Amino acid sequence: MTQTTVPVIFDLDGTLVDPAGGITDGIAAALRKLALPVPSQDLLDAMIGPKLSDSLLNVAMVPADLLDDAIRLYREYYVTTGIGQGRLYPGIMDVLDSFAAAGRPVAVATQKPEGLARTVLEHHGIASLFQSIRGSADDESAAAAGPVGKTGIIAAALRDLSTHHAVMVGDRAQDVAGAIANGLDCIGVNWGFAPNGELQDAGAVTLVDTAPDLVAAIERLEAIHAAAMSEVQNDGTL
Repeated sequence: MTQTTVPVIFDLDGTLVDPAGGITDGIAAALRKLALPVPSQDLLDAMIGPKLSDSLLNVAMVPADLLDDAIRLYREYYVTTGIGQGRLYPGIMDVLDSFAAAGRPVAVATQKPEGLARTVLEHHGIASLFQSIRGSADDESAAAAGPVGKTGIIAAALRDLSTHHAVMVGDRAQDVAGAIANGLDCIGVNWGFAPNGELQDAGAVTLVDTAPDLVAAIERLEAIHAAAMSEVQNDGTL
């Protein structure tokens, strides 16, 4: 990796992969099996991205004593059916292929359980393109130790990439917040699940509508980083 080549860390659902109902249908199916109310579609969509247990408790209002059952039923649906409903967003494969050809390191940082995240990426044939795949704890039960959150997951991906500088790409506020906490810029993608204004309010440096726009934004940030590094070198402080 050259000094000015900026690695890219991607969120998963809503950024690389469109779950196409695989997540929301699974949540709804789990709630119905537990005879619990199913939230509106807007609320179900808002549950994509944040930690599943938090969304079930705070959005779907699942009672704490039914949380583990809800997660188990959801995962059963997702593994058998939900993964197959997903698809890569338009242009994502081209972006990843171009980065691989250029030698740009890429990683995934998701609040999906790490093992399941790898399974999803393998299902779509792209797992091998990532130098690092980081996620939350595979044990999502209420009794398990709490996951490190998006900030810690991004930090783990940075360690795998052996760098302190990268660009985060995501579709929700927690992607932006986790990036900022690690000193990174975050590009927000408009094809995900953030409500209007969420990404701007969280502090995304720019928003993009298409995969080519994303590449152009990354290249602009890379040029800014290269110029900053050059100034430091010219000042004789590096």
